[in-house]
Amino acid sequence: MTRGCALVCKNLALDTDPSTGPSLKRALGAWDGALITIGAVLGTAIFLTPADIARALPHPGLILGAWVFGGLLTLAGALTYAEMGAMFPRAGGMYHFLKEAYGPLAGFLFGWGSFLVIMSGGIAALAAGFGEYLGGFIPFFSTRHVLASLPIGTWTWRLTGGGIAGVLAIAFLTTVNFAGVKEGAWLQNVVTILKIGSLAALAGVGLFIAAPVRPDLAAPLPAGVLAPFGIAMISVLWAYDGWYCFALSAGEVRDPGRNIPRGLIAGTAALIAIYALINFVYLRALPIPVLSQTARVGEAAAQALFGPGAARLVSAAILVSIFGCLSANILTCSRIYQPMAQDGLFFQSLARINPRHRVPAASLLAQAIWASVLVLSGTFEQLYTYVVFAEVLFYAATGAALYVLRRAQPATPRPYRTWGYPWVPALFILSSLALMANTLKERPMESLLGLGLLVLGLPAFATWRRRARRV
Repeated sequence: MTRGCALVCKNLALDTDPSTGPSLKRALGAWDGALITIGAVLGTAIFLTPADIARALPHPGLILGAWVFGGLLTLAGALTYAEMGAMFPRAGGMYHFLKEAYGPLAGFLFGWGSFLVIMSGGIAALAAGFGEYLGGFIPFFSTRHVLASLPIGTWTWRLTGGGIAGVLAIAFLTTVNFAGVKEGAWLQNVVTILKIGSLAALAGVGLFIAAPVRPDLAAPLPAGVLAPFGIAMISVLWAYDGWYCFALSAGEVRDPGRNIPRGLIAGTAALIAIYALINFVYLRALPIPVLSQTARVGEAAAQALFGPGAARLVSAAILVSIFGCLSANILTCSRIYQPMAQDGLFFQSLARINPRHRVPAASLLAQAIWASVLVLSGTFEQLYTYVVFAEVLFYAATGAALYVLRRAQPATPRPYRTWGYPWVPALFILSSLALMANTLKERPMESLLGLGLLVLGLPAFATWRRRARRV
C-alpha cells in the first residue's frame, strides 16, 4: 500500500472509528451529489432574474452568452472545490478548506457567519418565498394574511400566513433529515427530479411550438457592451449560488475521491444546460423590452406560449423548485456546525451525532430553530444584505486556499486534481473578487456592517478557544 493510499484510508477511517463514538454515514454517491448541486441552486432565480439581465443586456445573443459564461465561471469554482473536497472528505466542506489553509480562525469565521445569517438567512429567505407562492394556492398561507401584529417602537412585527408556511416547511424537511442522510437525500432527489422534469417540459415544448418571437442571436452588438455585461454577470452569478453545497456533505459521500468531483462537476454542467435552454425559451416567448420589465418571467413566458392556464402551472413548478432548494440547503448547511463544535469552536452540544440515524441531529435542530426565528422576525432580508460581501469574500478566500494547500501540503493525497490549474482557479477567484468589488460599490454600508458581524466573531472565537484548551 502506498503512503498516499494509507493516508486516504486513515482519513476515511476517522469517520467510522467506533472509539470516537457514532459517526456520519457515507451513503451519498455521485448521482446524489449532482442532484444536490442542482437542487441547491435551482430555486426562483431562473424564473425571476432574467428581467434584470435583459435590462442590462438588451441583446438575445449576449443574454445567452452571459448565462453560459457565468456557468463556466461557476464550473471553475466546482473544479477548484472538488480537489479540496477530495483531499478533506469531511462534513463541513469550506470550513475545513479554510481551516487547513489559513488556520482555525478562518474556518470559524466562515461557520460563525454561516450560522448567524449566510446559510440560515438563505434558508429563511427560501422558506419565506415558499410561503409567498403557497399563498397563491392556499390563501391562508399568503404573506398578506396577517394573523397577529405587535408594535415595537417604530417597527411593527407581523405574523403572517406566509411565515407560518415557511416555518412548517423548515420543520418538515428537518424532521425528514433526522431520519438519516439517505432519507433526506431521497426526498431531495425526488423533488429535484420533479423540478427538472417541469423545466424540461417547458423547454421541450417551448423550443418547438410556434413562438411569438424569433430571437436574432447574431444581431449586431450595441456599442460599449463590456460594462453592461459585467452588470448582468452579477445577477447571473447569484443565480448559480449554492453550487458548492455538496462539498458541505463530503463526510457522508462514498468513495469521496471520485464522487465529490463527479457530483460537483456533473451538477454544475447540468445547470449550465438548464439555464441556457430555459432562457432561450424565454427569448422565444417575450420580446426583450417586455422581458426586461416583467417581474415573473417564467409565468409570463408560459402564458405567452401556452395560454393563461399555463402561468398557474409555472407557479406550481416554482413552488416545487423552492421546496427542493430549501431541502438541499437544510440537508447540507447543517453539516458545517458539527465539526466546528467537535473542534471546540462552537456549542459543544452541536458536536453530537445521533447514534441510530447517524446524522448531526443537534446541528439540524439548532439550524431549524434559528432559521425559523429569522423567518418569523421578518428581518432576514435586511440581515442577509449585510453579509453578501462577507459571503463573496469567503468564496474568493476558499478558491485561493487551493494555492496555499498546494504549497503548504504537497504530500497530502489528492485523488482529484483541479483541471486547468493554475488558470481555472484563478478565473474563479477573479470572478469572485469582481463580484465582491461590485457588492462593495453598490452596498458600501451593508458590506461594512457585514464585516462588522465577522469582527464580532473574534471575541467568540477567543472564548471558545480558551474553553477548548481547558478541556
